Amino acid sequence: MTPFMAEFLGTMLMILLGDGVVANVLLNDTKGNNSGWLVICMAWGFAVFVGVVVAGPYSGAHFNPAITIGLAVAGKFPWANVLPYICAQMLGAAAGAFLVWVMYFDHFKRTKDPAAILAVFATGPAIRNYKVNLFSEVLGAFVLLLMIFYTTGGEITATKTPIGLGSIGALPVAILVIVIGLSLGGTTGYAINPCRDLGPRMMHAILPISNKGSSDWAYAWVPVIGPVMGTVIAALLYLQLHP
Repeated sequence: MTPFMAEFLGTMLMILLGDGVVANVLLNDTKGNNSGWLVICMAWGFAVFVGVVVAGPYSGAHFNPAITIGLAVAGKFPWANVLPYICAQMLGAAAGAFLVWVMYFDHFKRTKDPAAILAVFATGPAIRNYKVNLFSEVLGAFVLLLMIFYTTGGEITATKTPIGLGSIGALPVAILVIVIGLSLGGTTGYAINPCRDLGPRMMHAILPISNKGSSDWAYAWVPVIGPVMGTVIAALLYLQLHP
C-alpha cells in the first residue's frame, strides 16, 4: 500500500468511526442517543487506534495536516511529501463523513435540530469567543504533537509505525486523544486536526442532508489555523529542548 493510499484509508476509517459515534450520540432514535461526552471521547480515541493500526506501517499514520506540518518543521518529515499527505487526508476525511451520512441516513431525517446535525460533521464552540476558541485548539494540538514526540523518541518516518510494538503500539496515541478530549475538549469539541473538521464540514455543505442548517463557515477557520499553530509551536519547542 502506498503512503498516499494509507493516509486516505486511515483517515477515512478514523472519521467514519469518530463522526459515527457523534451521530450515534446526537441523532434521534439511535441506540446510543444521549450517551454523552465520555462515549464520544472514548470512541474518538479508538477510532484513531483503528486508523493507526491500518496505516501506520505504510505512511506513519498522520491523518492530520497539522501533524504533517509540525513533523516537517521539526525535520522529521520531508516537505515535498506534505501536500500529497494533506490531499490524501482531506479526501479520506470527506469519504468517511459521506459514509456516516449513508449509515445514519434515516436518523438524520428524524433529527430536526440543525446544530446537532452539524455537530456530527464539524466542531463548534460551547461559548463563541474566537480568541479563546483559537487558544483551545492551539493548546490541544500542542499537547498532541509534543506527546507524540516523546512517545516515539522523535523517530517518526513515512514507513515506521508511530509507536512500534505492532498494533499495541497504537494504543498510546488512542489514550492521548481520549485524555485531550476529556480534559481540553469541552470548549470547542477538540478538532486538533484541520481535515477532521474541514473535510466533513464541506460534506455537510454539499450533501442533501435532511433538516440541516448553516455549515457555520464563520467558525471554520479556528479548527484549521489553531491546530497548525499548536503543532508548529510544539515542534519548535522540541527542537529547542533536543537540538
